[in-house]
Amino acid sequence: MVPTTRKRPPPGPQAMMVPTRWVKFIIAVLLLPVCAVLSQTFFTVFTRATVTQQLWAGEEFWFFSLGVVLWLIAFFGLPRPLLVYVFGHELTHAVWVLLMGGRVSQFKVGRDGGHIVTDRNNFWIALAPYFFPLYSIIALAVYGALNLVMDLQPYGRLLYAVIGVTWAFHFTFTCWMIPKSQTDLTDHGTFFSLVMIYLMNLLLLSMLLVIASPQISFADFGAEIGENINWFVEWIEAALDRFSRGHQTR
Repeated sequence: MVPTTRKRPPPGPQAMMVPTRWVKFIIAVLLLPVCAVLSQTFFTVFTRATVTQQLWAGEEFWFFSLGVVLWLIAFFGLPRPLLVYVFGHELTHAVWVLLMGGRVSQFKVGRDGGHIVTDRNNFWIALAPYFFPLYSIIALAVYGALNLVMDLQPYGRLLYAVIGVTWAFHFTFTCWMIPKSQTDLTDHGTFFSLVMIYLMNLLLLSMLLVIASPQISFADFGAEIGENINWFVEWIEAALDRFSRGHQTR
């Protein structure tokens, strides 16, 4: 629940009002090339890291994968922990409200759903549970805090497995909840919301890939993005050139 105030428009000619949904739809369309370039970059770098640089042979990859597999078995074979998901979902909303300088006055969670009451709302707050893996962030924060007071290096494998479980938890529940007509998505336009969710999750995966692979740096990833941008621009220019030639021959 977000309180709003409206001012009476000044006298004189009225400017044309453009619905916010239309603006967000246009922004989502403009973001599609960004999604395409980042997708191409991620899969190219991931393939290079796993095949050429043998990322698959590292214990980080295997323990992370083990965590993912264990969670998938639990998700499809056991009763789903809906209360845990709903709590994390609403807590993520609350965390992003605080990050945006807002205040949470009510927090309610149950197996059938939950909600928060706040004095601030925007698409970042609404969509945060779909791209911000809260339990993975908590696991990393706890590991980092404990590592300040004790040596947790021998338990690094356990951390990779926990990240695998918690990230798979985030991914599976996100995919499961999106088709259920969530108001978090429809309030800001479903198309815009899906584009933002995809883009933000892809950015997160790209960061995890760079961190997990010793042979890949952020500079390398950025250079790959630059190459794919050039390829995309050349592809657009070639498509426009073919279109122009076809139009002239008519």
